[in-house]
Amino acid sequence: MNREEATIEIKRLTEQIDLYNHQYYQESRSDVSDYEFDQMMEQLAALENEFPELKKNDSPTQRVGGTITKDFDTVIHKHRMLSLANTYSADELRDFDKRVEKGLGGSPYEYFCELKFDGVAISLTYRDGVLVQAATRGDGTRGDDITANARTIRSIPLRITGDQIPEEFEVRGEVFMPSTMFALLNEQKEAAGEEKLANPRNTASGTLKMQDSSIVAARRLDCYLYSLLGEENSVQSHEASIHQLEQWGFHVSQTYLKCENIEDVIAYIEKWEHKRHELDVDTDGIVIKVNSLDQQNELGYTAKNPRWAISYKYKAESALTKLNNVVYQVGRTGSITPVAELEPVLLAGTTVKRASLHNANEIARQDLRVGDYVFVEKGGEIIPKVTGVDLTQRDSSLLPFEYIKNCPECGTELVRYEGEANHYCPNIDACPPQIKGMIEHFIHRKAMDIDSLGEQTIKLLYEKGYLHNVADLYDLTYDQIIELEGFKELSVQNLLKGIEASKQAPFELLLFGLGIRFVGKTVAEKLAIHFKHIDALMGATFEQLIEVPEIGERIARSLISYFEKEENQLLISRLKTAGLQMEVDAKQFETSSDQLGGKGFVISGVFERHSRDELKDMIKDNGGKVVSSISAKLDYLLAGDKMGPAKLEKANKLGIKIISESDFEEMLTNGI
Repeated sequence: MNREEATIEIKRLTEQIDLYNHQYYQESRSDVSDYEFDQMMEQLAALENEFPELKKNDSPTQRVGGTITKDFDTVIHKHRMLSLANTYSADELRDFDKRVEKGLGGSPYEYFCELKFDGVAISLTYRDGVLVQAATRGDGTRGDDITANARTIRSIPLRITGDQIPEEFEVRGEVFMPSTMFALLNEQKEAAGEEKLANPRNTASGTLKMQDSSIVAARRLDCYLYSLLGEENSVQSHEASIHQLEQWGFHVSQTYLKCENIEDVIAYIEKWEHKRHELDVDTDGIVIKVNSLDQQNELGYTAKNPRWAISYKYKAESALTKLNNVVYQVGRTGSITPVAELEPVLLAGTTVKRASLHNANEIARQDLRVGDYVFVEKGGEIIPKVTGVDLTQRDSSLLPFEYIKNCPECGTELVRYEGEANHYCPNIDACPPQIKGMIEHFIHRKAMDIDSLGEQTIKLLYEKGYLHNVADLYDLTYDQIIELEGFKELSVQNLLKGIEASKQAPFELLLFGLGIRFVGKTVAEKLAIHFKHIDALMGATFEQLIEVPEIGERIARSLISYFEKEENQLLISRLKTAGLQMEVDAKQFETSSDQLGGKGFVISGVFERHSRDELKDMIKDNGGKVVSSISAKLDYLLAGDKMGPAKLEKANKLGIKIISESDFEEMLTNGI
């Protein structure tokens, strides 16, 4: 066969295989046997091997895998992947409906309901109709690039055809392992004498992050798509976007329903409460969305969740088993978590041996006693927790439970801070789990990102006496590391390179990595932007700290307490000497002008000439600050059409100046 003949045959086979894939996933039928399908795939692969220049990224043979990925690159999501608020009752759904009604000012609206599949969220980007990137949700802002593995999932189109396909768009969905495939995998593992897999959700998650995509292909993952994003999309409702995905050949679960009102939503939930168990995929609830995209935009978002959507969770499965003992775990902040050791019991497809007891208050509330028979549930059907006691089976000789008074690791007397339920070990400088936990937090990908250093290595270095705090990382030597079990020349060099590279991490990541109580990633960024240098932050007064947008009294007191301690001052000094970044990069704050003079703005509503993202960029580029919520510290509310009445009411009550899009444009021209 010559090159011209091969081109024609490759095109024919590709189109035929794509057609059979479409029939199988979109029409639930198959005109060929699995053997015939596999034979066509083998013919195509053979031709592509003979004529490698004819092989394309969207070829069906990409689904076989074979790519080896040692490190998954980080992907910044163009649109944040937010989580949904959860509800567990019809009354809470009706409360959600009242908030929607109020937010829309009485305008008519409808809902769109979909089953919530228990899998792994995925983002797929298509350019010119071809899949170019697949990413995990990660922290919602950034995830891992898993494109090679996603290409092996047969229900994810590698190329789409049809009318009015945007130049670039994003599709989101849920990757899952079908229950039948999970059962087959466990049968194979059991026959081979290997440990069985825990559950389909964890298996899907672990499979997506495997380094060898051929193994991913063999596990036959599936994927339902449920969201379409992109600037060129012309659809006006979520329902229309779902139909558009179906027309383009995406695998959409046919379990959705448009509902006229909240009572129809509740009826849909009741219908699927038991019917969902007939599906070949685990589900744990229902997702309810306002159907109109304009109304979604009008309702907007909280810091974590959209106001136009909510997740209804079905009641978790429960089991009864014996409480054999209570042990205690010490977290990196010193928080003590009691854990129940249970008589093993099967629950929601997995064997449960341990479960969270949360804190002393919860143990007292339930009057738990070692030896009791207790009810165990999976919170969100993932994390086991003890929910109650079967008093009819209590032995009268069981003694009331006594919570420990001293740290189980270092013996220090525990404390309880005002307003908090947890006990804490205050010995942050000498309690082993806290020291190791703080170092693990410091090296985390979201902080200093020292990926060549892991939990086990930290443990070994701590036990050798080389690590007592994060500053000790920068004093480690080749001779100290090479003596560790499992380390050879290359791994030592990689570790030292990783530590050296972390010195270039931005100041805000260092600040987050220090593990100061209540200073999460977002708070660290706001503090870094405001104070710009560690010295300014360390010298800030309480009043200066609470002037920072969204920094409250609790965070301010925590910062002052941290920087007052001599040992922390010494730690910062050592990190400075080691060469870590102690100030923000000035380029981050280069602006076109200072017309807005550091004033804070909340943006709400729909605008004629600019999108919300454009307005945010314009504010930042002209020396202003974008704030997520209305408070007394706010300077301006930039209000568009269909702005929620609650925001308007709060702004008026606090005396916040409300400006229009035209007012804002005038500010940029003439200043404030």
